[in-house]
Amino acid sequence: QVQLVESEGGLVQTGGSLRLACEASERAPVSAAMGWFRQVLGKEREFVAAITTGGTTYYADSVKGRFTVSSVNSHNTVYLQMNSLKSEDTAIYYCALKNNFSLGPYDRVLTWDYWGQGTQVTVSS
Repeated sequence: QVQLVESEGGLVQTGGSLRLACEASERAPVSAAMGWFRQVLGKEREFVAAITTGGTTYYADSVKGRFTVSSVNSHNTVYLQMNSLKSEDTAIYYCALKNNFSLGPYDRVLTWDYWGQGTQVTVSS
């Protein structure tokens, strides 16, 4: 059972930046990807970004150009650099691992295999 541990989120002003980190308890398989989702209370969890072990990245349209996903340590650690934050970015952010990236749509929650505990990010105006 893979454990995913996210760094602490935080409170940031509109237009500010924040970086989240997620460490996996073991190295991801070659076919895998790590990603980030977010969820607002009362709404469905939504895809934010993902990175494959080969380094290919994917982003939701709402964060493209503002967020950057990256990984180090043979994919044990993944980061989400969030710039130009907006109030609508306020959510609980979840790290996730998808063992076989090519199996099912990457932007669907149910296709991801492991999840972190979530960390709160609040953007205030």
